[in-house]
Amino acid sequence: MKLVLFGANGQVAQRIAREALNRGHAVVGVVRNAGSVRSDNERMTIVEGDAIDPTSIANVSTGADVIISALSPRPSPSGRPATSLSRAARALIAGAARAGVPRLIAVGGAGTLEVRPGLRLVDSPGFPEEYKPEALDHADALAAYRSDAGGLDWTFISPAAQIGPGTRTGSYRSGDDALLVDEKGKSFISFEDYAKAVIDEVEQPTHPRARMTVAY
Repeated sequence: MKLVLFGANGQVAQRIAREALNRGHAVVGVVRNAGSVRSDNERMTIVEGDAIDPTSIANVSTGADVIISALSPRPSPSGRPATSLSRAARALIAGAARAGVPRLIAVGGAGTLEVRPGLRLVDSPGFPEEYKPEALDHADALAAYRSDAGGLDWTFISPAAQIGPGTRTGSYRSGDDALLVDEKGKSFISFEDYAKAVIDEVEQPTHPRARMTVAY
């Protein structure tokens, strides 16, 4: 398949690209500055694009099977301001429609997952104040997919409460809207196994037009 990956220079996105390439897919990595990313794989090309401009999105996505949004809600190391995920969600929906791309997978956040029915992680006592803005930005993006996606087949994939570098074990658990924790109450997944879950969903969809979550 041909996959268009927005935010291709991010840590999660780099693992997603690697996972996709290792499985034989072609990847178009979309970034704001093409000089910031390199790839030696002949099946990956790097292009510049604007994730909040539907026209730019359509131009780089024409002919793709799936769009993957791995945009970060944080400023870039170079000082570029953070992308509004909710604004990007609406632009990606419009751009996908213009390009005729039927599917979109969005890298989501854990803050909107429920720790118990009706209580989101972001609203629970002890949630770090410094992470609330990005958690709520992810919440607004999820709301946009749920209300504005039209005929687009989207999936919003929330990671565990903690995600970071690790190993690719090849296994994980998946769920819907509830936060997944292990027998010790820990909620974690590595970047590498999260990337596997994303490409698994690309190849064999399990949550069309819905949110899913993955954790150990």
